[in-house]
Amino acid sequence: MWKNRRVSGLALIAALVSLAGCSGGRPPPNLGVAQGRLAPCPASPNCVSSEAAIAEQRVAPLRYDGDVARARNRLLDALHGMDRARIARVADDYVHVEFRSAVFGFVDDMEFYFGTPGTVQVRSASRTGHYDFGVNRERIESISARFAAPSNPSGTTAR
Repeated sequence: MWKNRRVSGLALIAALVSLAGCSGGRPPPNLGVAQGRLAPCPASPNCVSSEAAIAEQRVAPLRYDGDVARARNRLLDALHGMDRARIARVADDYVHVEFRSAVFGFVDDMEFYFGTPGTVQVRSASRTGHYDFGVNRERIESISARFAAPSNPSGTTAR
């Protein structure tokens, strides 16, 4: 009996280590902007987007007054200092951030697209798994609140 528990425990540990080792993975090929839009969310509930067709996956875009460069700097200010965030790409009209989970290192890709003046489209999706327990939605809501905070020194104001 003791031997069976030990083998089961070792198998569980091996599975978790294996899962953690491959949890980051490569960025999906559909990241970025195509035809003026971020990629649509898959049918799984681990993605939210301001451009989503399904209400359960939809979140509000970020709003701002002023020019894009200052809004982008304001967004970067909001992102800096967030736990386990790595800014992967910054362009004139696009920002890609990778967020890694604390325990297993799962990666969520968050994208921001400055397409229409005054609006930042957002998308956040888990690279692996089916369900994210609302983490992507909560993270976008947190960033939205940080972006809209009047104490942000970059000079743009939220709308």
